[in-house]
Amino acid sequence: MTTFDQLGLSPAVLEAVSNMGFEETTPIQAETIPLSLAGRDVIGQAQTGTGKTAAYGIPLVEQVDPQQGQIQALVVTPTRELAMQVAEELNRVGQFKHVRALPIYGGQDINRQIRALAKGQHIVVGTPGRLLDHLRRRTVRLAHIKAVVLDEADEMLNMGFIDDIKAILREVPAEHQTMLFSATMPEPIRSLAEQFMHDPELIAIRPKELTVPAIEQHYLEVPERQKFDVLCRLLDLEAPDLAIVFGRTKRRVSELAEALAKRGYATEGIHGDLTQAQRDNVMRQFRERTIEVLVATDVAARGLDVSGVTHVFNFDVPQDPEGYVHRIGRTGRAGKAGAAITFVTPREMNQLRQIEQLIKRKIPRRPVPTLTETIEGQKRLTVEKLLETVESADVERYKAVAENLLEETDSVLLLAAALKLLTREPTTTPIELSVEAPPRRRVRPRGGSRHGQVRGKTAPHKRSHGDTRHRP
Repeated sequence: MTTFDQLGLSPAVLEAVSNMGFEETTPIQAETIPLSLAGRDVIGQAQTGTGKTAAYGIPLVEQVDPQQGQIQALVVTPTRELAMQVAEELNRVGQFKHVRALPIYGGQDINRQIRALAKGQHIVVGTPGRLLDHLRRRTVRLAHIKAVVLDEADEMLNMGFIDDIKAILREVPAEHQTMLFSATMPEPIRSLAEQFMHDPELIAIRPKELTVPAIEQHYLEVPERQKFDVLCRLLDLEAPDLAIVFGRTKRRVSELAEALAKRGYATEGIHGDLTQAQRDNVMRQFRERTIEVLVATDVAARGLDVSGVTHVFNFDVPQDPEGYVHRIGRTGRAGKAGAAITFVTPREMNQLRQIEQLIKRKIPRRPVPTLTETIEGQKRLTVEKLLETVESADVERYKAVAENLLEETDSVLLLAAALKLLTREPTTTPIELSVEAPPRRRVRPRGGSRHGQVRGKTAPHKRSHGDTRHRP
């Protein structure tokens, strides 16, 4: 493994990296940082959770001259959440070098952003639509740009931002460095690289590394109308610390979050129709563990980086196999264990096979837990929690009450009552969600254009990309 002090970083950046708790580089960082520091254009094929923000963020901060007040680097991201997280990490990397990064995105008062820009920012991190808005207003000027980063380029393609990205890149000076990061490499992304990058070096994660080994993956074959009850059983049986449940559409997410709340789970939904203030409030509650189950669409969850997510439930199979990689990357982060469970209806088995082909891994089938198994599992978890409390918590102040109770009640009966009180037994309250059939997959006509080869250390995984995704 490579350590950061072997990369020739400046003392200010090295101190910041050390303060952030980084010691050894991840594979994408070890490959990308030296090339980027040397001024090379780089394509990094990497999913979220692999350390790619630092992989491009460290070279960006090293390039910036803090004495100059102009914008010197630009990062383009698909969502506001990712823009905020990237800007936060860049500010931490640049704290001792006094490099400032500002996130700009839709949903926030543009006048507030204009005032912040006027104070002088070195790096701007923004979503395509809001960046174009600032460029038209001339409140963001790119004349002094040294480097541009396209983060999660495949997701920006899926969200229909490819023309916006091209418009932004045309405003950047000809002499600049470009870094492009993408979990997958569909043909339009390769074409974008051919058009706007100069002799890029490709650093690709091999297909077998697309999913984190620490994530335990299973699927359950479940009829559509039984999905909700099965999800509740799994939540009771697994007792996740923090869980994300993915639904296909905004309507699905709203209904699912409401239904889980009726069953007594601490849950909230997040999707594109929420205001920025609402989204921020939901994410704050999730990070603080006020809520334990977050229900989300793919777009709303893009870029979310919350430590401690132990379970991901794919309530609906993702529309594209690449979406599966993005979803389950929310757990098993930083080498920690995680679980990903996917609900598959009989008619969706084909889509499951496509996912397995992409990740080069067989996803084992798991039987649907019975109601009896769920109750027994809850009893077992309650006993474990009770024993942990005996060993670790201060229970002295409860001893007097316990002794009084034991004088009046049989000890076995009393303990049984405590276990019953502490155990969350599955409810049978009938709740039905709207049945959503999987969306029809539209085939894009094959074009006759040819694309040149991008030189790289590892060839990207080749596959057909004739399908399009719809924004939920």
